[in-house]
Amino acid sequence: MIRSLRQTWFSNIKNDALAGLVVAMALIPEAIAFSIIAGVDPKVGLYAAFCIAVITAFAGGRPGMISAATGAMALLMVTLVREHGLEYLLAATLLTGVLQIVAGYLRLGELMRFVSRSVVTGFVNALAILIFMAQLPELTGVTWHVYAMTAAGLGIIYLFPLLPKIGNTVPSPLVCIVVLTIVYMASGMDIRTVGDMGELPDTLPVFLWPDVPLTLETLTIIFPYAIMMCVVGLLESMMTATIVDELTDTPSDKNRECKGQGIANIGAGLVGGMAGCAMIGQSVINIKSGGRSRLSTLIAGVGLLILVVFLSDWVSQIPMAALVAVMIMVSIGTFSWESLRDLKKHPLSTNIVMLATVAVVVATHNLAIGVFVGVLLASLFFANKVGRVLYVGSETSDDGRARHYRVVGQVFFTSADRFIDAFDFKETVERVRIDLSRAHFWDITAVGALDKVVIKFRREGTEVEVIGLNEASATIVDRFAIHDKPDAVEQLMSGH
Repeated sequence: MIRSLRQTWFSNIKNDALAGLVVAMALIPEAIAFSIIAGVDPKVGLYAAFCIAVITAFAGGRPGMISAATGAMALLMVTLVREHGLEYLLAATLLTGVLQIVAGYLRLGELMRFVSRSVVTGFVNALAILIFMAQLPELTGVTWHVYAMTAAGLGIIYLFPLLPKIGNTVPSPLVCIVVLTIVYMASGMDIRTVGDMGELPDTLPVFLWPDVPLTLETLTIIFPYAIMMCVVGLLESMMTATIVDELTDTPSDKNRECKGQGIANIGAGLVGGMAGCAMIGQSVINIKSGGRSRLSTLIAGVGLLILVVFLSDWVSQIPMAALVAVMIMVSIGTFSWESLRDLKKHPLSTNIVMLATVAVVVATHNLAIGVFVGVLLASLFFANKVGRVLYVGSETSDDGRARHYRVVGQVFFTSADRFIDAFDFKETVERVRIDLSRAHFWDITAVGALDKVVIKFRREGTEVEVIGLNEASATIVDRFAIHDKPDAVEQLMSGH
């Protein structure tokens, strides 16, 4: 117990503390921006970021991952806030948390097994593009000072680690933020700062119960939004956890993460915060800054609250150019550059799935739709590929009065027609034996195909024998097949 606690919390104290501080600074403008998108006060996003980060540090299933208010979730809240107000958003946030906890107990985290590598790559690349695009407003219609500060920030981020001795002692993004803030305060140049993003809160969050009537009408209003936020939040969290797993070469508990996200959203709703989920950008910042354990996530949340409530005068002086430089570094580091080289050697179907995921996510800014399209395409390509791995061979008996068919492969909805077409129903033979010992029947479409084959032969006056069904195939055939029933032909013609 003590060893596990030390490993998950205190195995990397210095790096976790510094990384958490970098993430806390990067969370501030993001939380404010997402609050503006959702149409609520900036403190709603900031309180949510604090609460979600702190709770997931304890309850989440992926150490080192950062969760807070996110853009994907904010986009889903716009209509609810505009039509019904903040109180209904808080109620929807609580219901979102409950649904996510239920999803965790239903072990829906296991569904990540159905997300192919090409979909994950497309998701990562799309998020990298979106992170970069989100920085463009800060680089459009501005003075040369902003470009100079951003370039200087990128220079610090990439060159500071090359310095001997001190290069690896402090995360370069933190050095970038501190140095550029000092330069801004000393020079007094006219550029946007964190303070220009919105007013920072000056009080600690307090317990709030949503002021909405506890009626069926309220439930019908918030339930559709809660379902959408639950799905998008879990999907983004599970995908981000998978990416952090790969970056750190460590496993995570996806089902515990579902529950942790739910508990965190309930907590956020009770302190006046909006719903959130895992953030790939901030998670990558944390990992690349040296954060590995739950301590980094906790410090990010607590540090955020301390910064915005007690050190707001200093935090408001941080130039946006410094944070833009950090986020550009994140987008560059997040994008899978190897995937571009792999386009030449990977199968066309894999490339289509990856590019489609990227295109849909970037076009819609909806991660759930993009991943759904990617998973759907990957499933269709896989089903088509497996369906083609079907062989039906045959040989006649010595006296020419019987034919023995041997079926090898998988028979299901994509290969059922090929299975039927492999038999010669016009051949004049007395007996047909169909050997299925090396075949597997997966669904009722396959069973229906077997029915058609047997019944067609029998209508031609041929005796048919089916042998070799494995246990799983025999179970589904015995349950759904009709070719051995007295009224088989009538049932087949009526579509059984």
